[in-house]
Amino acid sequence: MPDPADSHGLSELPLETMVACHECDLLMLKPQLQSGESAECPRCGYELYRHRHQVVRRSLALVTAALLLYVPANFLPIMQLNLLGQSSQDTVWSGVLGLYGTGMQGIAVVVFLCSMGVPLLKLLCQLAVLLSIRWGIGRSYGLLLYRIYQHLREWGMLEVYLMGTLVSIVKLIGLADLSLGFGLACFIGLLLLQVWLEVTMSPHQIWEALSGEDAHAGH
Repeated sequence: MPDPADSHGLSELPLETMVACHECDLLMLKPQLQSGESAECPRCGYELYRHRHQVVRRSLALVTAALLLYVPANFLPIMQLNLLGQSSQDTVWSGVLGLYGTGMQGIAVVVFLCSMGVPLLKLLCQLAVLLSIRWGIGRSYGLLLYRIYQHLREWGMLEVYLMGTLVSIVKLIGLADLSLGFGLACFIGLLLLQVWLEVTMSPHQIWEALSGEDAHAGH
């Protein structure tokens, strides 16, 4: 647990040696953590950050798996509906096209951005940032892309889309012959991988690695 910085000598300390609590704004000296350890605010108990083992390698594996699932999750059938002799297969992409074709272009654009566009852009930004750290090149571009990623985090809403899909499945199950497709499993897998990636890709370690402060982030 870090000690609060001495206010008398606070102005003389380098900024990279200090950390501020996101909850109570307490300014304190940044502790040196070993793998698996976490730092907590001594005033409010908020976890400031956790030092994770092999962050870059594990994150690269997760982001690669998520990118492999992206295409089947969005373009393979989520469900197949049979009603009065007519059969239809629905995918995330066909849902966007359906909204656009029925005159709801604005909603179609929002659904596309939140369920397909932004999640893909986030994954590509994460991949570029991790490769920049892994290969030790383009750190300035890595810093820019990681800032962009931080602003995109609130716009990827796969969980909202999944919840809407599950609600639709529950409502349709009593009205028609409904069968779930492989695309739904891929979509759920993509969502879980992105959540796991958010947890694994420790922000403070990524920032330190991009700025050159942590040379062992991937080990």
